[in-house]
Amino acid sequence: MDGKAIAVLATAFAGGLVAMQAPINSGLGKTIGSLPAASFSFAIGLVALVGITLVSGEGFGRLGDVGGLSWYYLIGGLLGAVYVTTVLISVRTLGAGGVTAATIAGQLTMSVVIDQLGILGLAQRQLTAGRVLGVALLAVGVYLVVET
Repeated sequence: MDGKAIAVLATAFAGGLVAMQAPINSGLGKTIGSLPAASFSFAIGLVALVGITLVSGEGFGRLGDVGGLSWYYLIGGLLGAVYVTTVLISVRTLGAGGVTAATIAGQLTMSVVIDQLGILGLAQRQLTAGRVLGVALLAVGVYLVVET
């Protein structure tokens, strides 16, 4: 199996875990409150990542280099917090399928815009009819998953 196939399989597996994240966090939120649940979820993730980082041998030696980055490279955790908080609330209305469908549609739409603009360190990729059709079909898919 080549590297691209392994990357696709690993990402699909992680995507499956993301589908589980919303209902799990929602259940936690029903017990302790939505914002405390999001905070608790991130705290558990932080502990896990610190442990993995220490075991990996990479350590935190270059953490001081973040000062030289543009501000937008530092808001990934904030974007994750917005996502986790939003979906742990919206999954109660949309269900896991609706949340996942809307998430994927939002991700693809923003990704196509990022590619078209060539921003955030990525090479520019032209907007094609196929890409527009793909986004439109995902919008239809979200409608079908949420409304039927």
